[in-house]
Amino acid sequence: MALTDYREDMTACVRCSSCKWVPFNQMRSARFSHNCPSIDRYNFHCYSGSGRMNMGLSILEGRSSLNERVSEIIYACQLCGACDVACKTYREVIELTEVLLELRAGCVERGEMPLEHMAAVDALKRENNMLGEPKAERGAWAEELGLKDVNRERAEVILHAGCRYSYDRELWPALRGTVRLLREAGVDLGIAYSEEGCCGGRAYELGYRGEALNFAEDLASRVKASGASVLLTACSDGFAAFRWLYPRMGVRLSARPVHLVQYLDLLVRQGRIRPRKNLDLAATWHDPCHLGRMGEPWMPEWPGDKRERLRCWTRTGRRGVYEEPRRLLLAVPGLELREMERIREWSWCCGAGGGVIDAFPDFAAWTARERLEEAVSTGSDALVTACPWCERLFRDTAGEAGLPIRIYDLSEILLASCGEEVEGL
Repeated sequence: MALTDYREDMTACVRCSSCKWVPFNQMRSARFSHNCPSIDRYNFHCYSGSGRMNMGLSILEGRSSLNERVSEIIYACQLCGACDVACKTYREVIELTEVLLELRAGCVERGEMPLEHMAAVDALKRENNMLGEPKAERGAWAEELGLKDVNRERAEVILHAGCRYSYDRELWPALRGTVRLLREAGVDLGIAYSEEGCCGGRAYELGYRGEALNFAEDLASRVKASGASVLLTACSDGFAAFRWLYPRMGVRLSARPVHLVQYLDLLVRQGRIRPRKNLDLAATWHDPCHLGRMGEPWMPEWPGDKRERLRCWTRTGRRGVYEEPRRLLLAVPGLELREMERIREWSWCCGAGGGVIDAFPDFAAWTARERLEEAVSTGSDALVTACPWCERLFRDTAGEAGLPIRIYDLSEILLASCGEEVEGL
């Protein structure tokens, strides 16, 4: 597809500004009624979903040109999908996210992209990750765990740790502890160690589609060779890539993609993992964008007029992973779940997505603080999530701002209730 294929979507935008807000029937207060970090932060229409649609149409029709300033506006967006979901509440035929993705692909084609993204993609090509960390150290987090090496032996479940978990040492204890839980539950688990590569999802979001396809094909071939029936990932970005992006690019996975939260929920319901320790904790759950609304399964293009397509054929965000994490939290004795106002498909982004954490770190931190303030307003002791990018940014921002809330990975909550030592629990 190309920008020209979405001319009808761009011309159908009536500038109603619904893309800027949580839908009216979902609003709980004026304070937490915004849904788009970009327009809320910069407060000028071009930073909204509708504004970028107008920009795209203007560029397509030759009324304006793509330059450094326009590119900056295009990339000052987490691609969290909130504008798209809100728009579809009223206008199902408009594919807002698709236009945003095409604009970025156009920026790459014309060489108008942030230098920070160019550096990240260079690191991806060189070290198989966008953090620029050594490829040889990718499996270091699993040292001494005795996991199968899927490059040499078969496993029923292949675990894709993802770039952030692989290199962020502060997050290693949660991942290691979860691996121990899985093995105690009898899961036949293996990893690719240093041969594990990036899922390619972030590269695709930045507009580097060729690089994304290369990494997708490499990962798919490795999964096939492993003989695994389940592709398990702890990374929400990876989950969305496997579930939505890969089939969109024509890359077929031989194993079923499953997020760690889904798998842990299944094991708890089967009685193979038993939370038993009372935690006496008030916690709120943050729905990661790529686990929730952006984690919907891919649907092929509707064969006819989009105005006649079925609702189930539309990417509305409703088929993301929402119930499983909440069931897990409620299965922990003594834990009280206190929901924020913006939840499920209306969740506010953590701020790290779409390359914003790389090119606009101040904007990323501003977005995270907004979410943390919403979490604090619930009176919770802790904010819990299941995305390493969310967790990293929340921890850094909460510490710098001195906000009175702890940040946990959902697996840490489960580990603590199963008897393992977790700081603060």
